[in-house]
Amino acid sequence: MDIKEIKVMKKILNINDRIADELRKYLEEKGILYINLMSSPGSGKTTILEKTAENFGKNIFVIEGDIQTTLDAERVSKAGINSFQINTGPFGGDCHLESGWIKSAIEEIDLEGIEILFVENIGNLVCPAEFDVGAHINTVVLSVTEGEDKPLKYPLAFRNSQLCIISKTDLVPYLDISIEKIKENIKQVNPQMEVIELSAKTIEGFEDWVDYLKKNLK
Repeated sequence: MDIKEIKVMKKILNINDRIADELRKYLEEKGILYINLMSSPGSGKTTILEKTAENFGKNIFVIEGDIQTTLDAERVSKAGINSFQINTGPFGGDCHLESGWIKSAIEEIDLEGIEILFVENIGNLVCPAEFDVGAHINTVVLSVTEGEDKPLKYPLAFRNSQLCIISKTDLVPYLDISIEKIKENIKQVNPQMEVIELSAKTIEGFEDWVDYLKKNLK
């Protein structure tokens, strides 16, 4: 029984990875930067996207992943961002998005004029890191309120990402936490990972995020 389950999972992952590779190449050919945002619930992903729209306007598009509701899609819409909602609740409530679902969404999206495609993955530091969605850049968002040890406790999300955004830095004065310790733990898991510290509330450090996106645009 266990052997059969392992074989089935390998087959699912192989199919997922093949579609992911196709998506990566397809969007690269179109000159669209494709970024997968992963994090725990409440890290500030949606707020970061809202503020990002102030710099890129209608040139960005967001595929929203949630188990239930369209709340985040409604928020980014108010910020002027077009979006596509994927809810996994009707299909068993998976805590991650898969490349096949992203492909189906992209087939319904008008990509004309889009410079950056974001996937706001389902809030979870475990499952989303296991499924390649074909992004050019995997980004993990870590709020300072989550503690210094999360990169060590959930290493796969950090190992499989190229960028970590340390968010809500405006709260550091009110917490017993060290950003340097967070960065040290990140580097322990992934020495090559780039790190950006920002507060979407005060906008401190946000220019580093904007510069990062512009640098990676084709």
